[in-house]
Amino acid sequence: MTNLLELKGISKTFPGVKALSNVNINLRAGEVLGLCGENGAGKSTLMKILTGIYTADAGGEIWLNGEQVQVQNPNHARDLGLSIIHQELNIIPDLTVAQNLYIGRPGSHTGSFISDAKLVKSARELFARLNMDIDPTAYCRDLPVARLQMVEIARALSFDSRILVMDEPTAALTTRETETLFGLIRNFVTPETGLIYISHRMPEIEEITDRVSVLRDGEYVGTVNTKETEMREVISLMVGREVPADARPKTSPVSDEVVLRVSDLSTRKLLKDISFEVRKGEIFGFAGLMGAGRTEVARCVFGADHRVSGDIEINGRKTSIHSARDAVRAGIGYLSEDRKRYGLLLEQDIKFNSVLTSMETFSVASVLQGRKIAREAEEYVDKLRTRTPSVNQLLRNLSGGNQQKVIIAKWLIRDSEVLIFDEPTRGIDVGAKEEIYELLEELAAQGKAIIVISSELPEVLRLSHRIAVMAHGRIIGTLTNEEATQENIMELATVGQTEANGEVA
Repeated sequence: MTNLLELKGISKTFPGVKALSNVNINLRAGEVLGLCGENGAGKSTLMKILTGIYTADAGGEIWLNGEQVQVQNPNHARDLGLSIIHQELNIIPDLTVAQNLYIGRPGSHTGSFISDAKLVKSARELFARLNMDIDPTAYCRDLPVARLQMVEIARALSFDSRILVMDEPTAALTTRETETLFGLIRNFVTPETGLIYISHRMPEIEEITDRVSVLRDGEYVGTVNTKETEMREVISLMVGREVPADARPKTSPVSDEVVLRVSDLSTRKLLKDISFEVRKGEIFGFAGLMGAGRTEVARCVFGADHRVSGDIEINGRKTSIHSARDAVRAGIGYLSEDRKRYGLLLEQDIKFNSVLTSMETFSVASVLQGRKIAREAEEYVDKLRTRTPSVNQLLRNLSGGNQQKVIIAKWLIRDSEVLIFDEPTRGIDVGAKEEIYELLEELAAQGKAIIVISSELPEVLRLSHRIAVMAHGRIIGTLTNEEATQENIMELATVGQTEANGEVA
């Protein structure tokens, strides 16, 4: 089979860190190549070199269809037939979907003016071709993360590229949307095209790829044929060790002491009479289909969204929470599913982001104690195995998974009594996931009350002592971990689409 693409001897050094060292991979015409590795292994850096965002160190070569090319910049890459869907969204919130799709592209202007009518018409035709139900006139600031991800995918496919790179494209997608994406991938791949698929979700790698290439610590480890290889072997190549599968939470008894009690919580748009309680030392999971209201519950409890009725009690005392500041003062920490928008200051370093919610602890007479902050940040870099040359590294220079670890550190340093984790391992590799799971179990053992919201049912089952299943803004049922299976969780979630009443406990 002809090599559509060859990367030879690719190296890349940033200040203080060797990101890639003499990496060689190839993509065959007509295949989907999986690219796997832990956070910081160099996957995204390699793809940014391919698509002209970074320049490789001297000696690296890129070959397309047997010809060596020098990719000058992203526009040149697209001219060569190379497109990428990045792990982090590149969306301008205050523009419409159509404007984001075609910004800066030929054909979007009439004379000296941008023609919104042309953009909307082109967007409707594109979405019809891709079988996507998205309103081109909607403002991106009003769309959930999953919809924004589909806009990114549509934009990349609109370039009619020969080689497409997808970096964690399903991180925010529902099961149905993931199936739609896989259909698009299969339609894209022809004897003249190829696709590189980066994901930490091994079932996806197993389903959609033909071969898998693995990077570890910036070096090429090997390539295997997907159909001939068990995924645990790929994971071992990635992390250099065995990772346990199908584990369930430890069976140590949970206290009867209720730390968080939510009663009859409702919002104007979605949530209806949400009631639940989380006990000391308990991990309480939320499951459900996209749009069921899981994130809305978290945002409402944290004061980010307004509630029209309902009470919140912490340790038996009714608490007045009207803003995120009120929630933090009451002892609630919240890790958002959209870390880039709500969780981090990307132009600040690890030290600053780590103590962002605890500034008063690290200041004397309004002056920050730099050494104390550095020591605390370094402790959590070690504890969470965050890949960084130092705590002085800017957040924008970290991989997505390592950015996630800094957010977790922020709330651990704050030492909140109630911790809400919305998609806690989004963009985090399988090896680091297990470390996060162990950390959450350790926090529960210390008496923290923890809420976990996840689109990955194995993750909910791996962590949660009890699981609330939501549909259409209501809790349809609450299951103990012993009762819960992926099948009965999905049954509750799908039945709840049409019959959102009653509670099974």
